[in-house]
Amino acid sequence: MENIIGYVKEWGKYSFLEKPFNEVDSLVLCQLVYLNFEKFVPGPDTGSHPVGIQSIYIHPDRDKILDDYWYRENNKELFGAMAASVRFGNIKMNYYVNIIDQEEETQFSAMTYFLGDDMPKEGNVYIAYRGTDATIVGWKEDLNLAFSKPLHGQYLAVEYMDKVAEKIGRGFYAGGHSKGGNLAVYAAMNCKEETRKKIRKIFNNDGPGFRPEIRQQGNFQAIEEKVVKFIPRSSLVGMILEGHSEYEIVESWGIGLFQHNTYSWKIEDGALVRAQNMTSAKIRRDNALNEWILSLSEEEIHIFIDTLYEVVSASEASNIFEFGADWKKCLQNIIQAAKGVDDATRKAIHKVTRSLFESLGESIRAGNPVFSVRKKES
Repeated sequence: MENIIGYVKEWGKYSFLEKPFNEVDSLVLCQLVYLNFEKFVPGPDTGSHPVGIQSIYIHPDRDKILDDYWYRENNKELFGAMAASVRFGNIKMNYYVNIIDQEEETQFSAMTYFLGDDMPKEGNVYIAYRGTDATIVGWKEDLNLAFSKPLHGQYLAVEYMDKVAEKIGRGFYAGGHSKGGNLAVYAAMNCKEETRKKIRKIFNNDGPGFRPEIRQQGNFQAIEEKVVKFIPRSSLVGMILEGHSEYEIVESWGIGLFQHNTYSWKIEDGALVRAQNMTSAKIRRDNALNEWILSLSEEEIHIFIDTLYEVVSASEASNIFEFGADWKKCLQNIIQAAKGVDDATRKAIHKVTRSLFESLGESIRAGNPVFSVRKKES
């Protein structure tokens, strides 16, 4: 077994004509969009031509694309393997967008890939939406998706898909990881009808779901059969408000929350390795969390998320990985900070943080306090 880096190295010798585009190719593209291409790839309003991945790779400032995100070494190796491969080496990129709006609590980024002439023209374009990073702020953005009204980033996702679809004038794939998966699905069910007709498939890789009223307001039924969702066994983000029954559970080398990292997902024979099932305790926990979220008013959710963010910030951890370094201290800080909120919010915060620390405690007991990627399993 291998991860996406190993996959690119092994399957990179095949063109898309020899081995058709698949779910792992999609995952690779969804990971690549996390890199910072702002200095290299033109935006949707510039009228510039697409930029090839190899031209960026040979640029003396190429390492600037590795700024502003975790897994720097993994991303560097992935990008190099893609540039050197037959399968990905001819990819061109265009319409790069990266919008950060502190006031709206929005970080939105997307990019469009042109996968080459060895794929049918009606399926050689992929619109990828960036997800959140490992920071606590990023996880707050995922939780914000529990609001009944759409977020600013979701509106931007729709605008981006319609604009790109009009420019390319042909069929395309769309997808993303984490929040990016949510944005891809939201854009697909709320875009113009002529755009929606061009969508071939939407890949949601461990992205949050939607409140029922959001699905009803959009055209989810029109795209439901095109949505492919993957979640790791211990998914937390991907199971938030997940009301869509069709999803695939995949295996990961990570423990608990660390399974959210795409570099930990297991791949074999050009496909993600399916898990047999999830434990009944995990299913009950997910259902209970989602039932509680749906029982709250929008105002109550807003108060809860803001309070949870403030309380978790009191743990003095800047990202989810730092929780594993001294989780007992973090938990004590959270409990102390939560004393100042009302009973209902405090109980809810305890429920969520207990769920988080159960996963992290599992990681500690397994001797894996700091996540590391395993590339090969014998």
